[in-house]
Amino acid sequence: MELFGQQLMIIFHVQPANPPVRANVLYLSTEFSVPIAEAVKNVFNPYFDKAIWFQNSSLYHFSMFHASHHIVPVPATKEEIEAEASSVEAVVATLCPLKIVLDRVVLTSTGVLLGCWQVTSGTDPITIRAKLKNALPHAPEKQLYDAAILHTSFARLLGPPKALSPSEQLRMSDDVQFFHDLVDRLNSQIHGFKAVVSELWYVEEYDVLALALNGRMNTRKFRLGCSKE
Repeated sequence: MELFGQQLMIIFHVQPANPPVRANVLYLSTEFSVPIAEAVKNVFNPYFDKAIWFQNSSLYHFSMFHASHHIVPVPATKEEIEAEASSVEAVVATLCPLKIVLDRVVLTSTGVLLGCWQVTSGTDPITIRAKLKNALPHAPEKQLYDAAILHTSFARLLGPPKALSPSEQLRMSDDVQFFHDLVDRLNSQIHGFKAVVSELWYVEEYDVLALALNGRMNTRKFRLGCSKE
């Protein structure tokens, strides 16, 4: 696995985003995020200590659609941003709350621990993204995620694990299997976890990865209204 490279450390140097990223994200309330965050920390913290970054449990979110992102910046005036936010609010009024279930947790090759979710009722992610795309015609054509994906970041590994005992030192000689074991342990605890998503946020991120790194941002919070168009 291509873990612990220098590129992982870059995200911890908060830098201004110019122009600000404008993201539309579904928000997972602390009622649901805190139990997940506690499980993640209980499984991973003993082995990684300071060599791991945990997503702030008060900012668990699902990225849905960007009006501007770091790859294709789309500058906008204050008036244009207000118009975007109003268009997003109108879309959100038509969306129904999502009942979701945690399908599985995966660890990517760059050390990101992701929760992958399935929608059991409510407006599906493909429809949400399609409506946002229609409401934001100047947004980048190429978005950052597949239209059907619903996932959130739980943590990011920044260094190798430490052994708690001689027997674990032996297990760690096979890094890949050790990571599989940790992820399996976490999955056994939170697989099938159910949650409800009832808010979408329109976020201006004034710092790079502000939602991840508790950077500067301006957030407009809209309740999913489930009204008929």
